[in-house]
Amino acid sequence: MIHKTNAARFLDGKNTPYELVEYEADESDLGAVHVAAVCGEEIEKIYKTIVCECEPKGYIVVCIQGDLSLNLKALARLSGHEKCELLNLKKLEKVTGYIRGGCSPIAMKKAYETFFDERILKQEYVYVSAGVRGKQIKIAPRSLIEVTQAKLGDVAV
Repeated sequence: MIHKTNAARFLDGKNTPYELVEYEADESDLGAVHVAAVCGEEIEKIYKTIVCECEPKGYIVVCIQGDLSLNLKALARLSGHEKCELLNLKKLEKVTGYIRGGCSPIAMKKAYETFFDERILKQEYVYVSAGVRGKQIKIAPRSLIEVTQAKLGDVAV
């Protein structure tokens, strides 16, 4: 039996359809490429969650395709900030309630402004972390965008 995570319970509360998928987490390789391989999915369907600290002060969340890199300048423009930097991993759990390799854009400790790279709309479904290592949420992109109240933009290269 798969135990529900906070992110899954949040989706249940919104009556949002999804599938909770378990996989063997590898503590030495928490990357999206590994998740794609063990889930038997194309890397384009695996979305990684990145938290940024921006100036003027604030945190934002961004999700991009697992094989792409975040364009921090494009994210700053899109979000209306002067500058965005990757959040120091030592602060991740305090800011989000999640740990590296288990950070979900769904049901963080606080609702931060969230962005998705616009390529997400090309997918029938995507995977995002369910909030713990070894669990992913398989969900329709439009449902994910709706529950996270995300904005779309070209933020990955």
